[in-house]
Amino acid sequence: MEFGDNIKKERKKQGLTLEELASRSGVSRSMLSMIERGEKNPSIQVASQIAEGLDVTISYLLGEQQKKEVYVIRSEQQLVYKDESTGMKRHLLSPSFPSKGLEFILNVLPPKQESGVFPAHKNGVKEYIYVAQGKLQIELGNQSETHVLEKGDSMYFEADVTHRFINLSDGECHYYLVIDSNHIKS
Repeated sequence: MEFGDNIKKERKKQGLTLEELASRSGVSRSMLSMIERGEKNPSIQVASQIAEGLDVTISYLLGEQQKKEVYVIRSEQQLVYKDESTGMKRHLLSPSFPSKGLEFILNVLPPKQESGVFPAHKNGVKEYIYVAQGKLQIELGNQSETHVLEKGDSMYFEADVTHRFINLSDGECHYYLVIDSNHIKS
């Protein structure tokens, strides 16, 4: 599994042991080991925790960094990650440029499903959301703040808090997400 291999390569590149990455990400050493060996496919939530622990994006862990100035990404070439437990699909619509700190994503949540709780990003990371279809509930900071967006609504938030997305619709909810980590503060 390319995802597990990329986690292992990045972990070794940073000189981290499995124990150190487990401590940084909140994912157990045994789970990390199984993911790196391709024996376990992590949920999007766990993948997000690992990416945060490595200080990279999920998209970076899904594929190689590209180095051209102009990119056309055909629909069949887009990186798609499906969370088997929720059915949520994450389509990376932009190239994976960890050094540029920007990701453009289409998330598709099945009816009445949720994303699970994403860990807080580093201070300075911002998320922008646009709902193209359905009704989306967004919970920030362990449900301390809740917002409901309908088709055509958009939202911005500073993503250094935990966050969760819930489809309140009887049909799929499609929402676009831009993650901007260009201005990360130490």
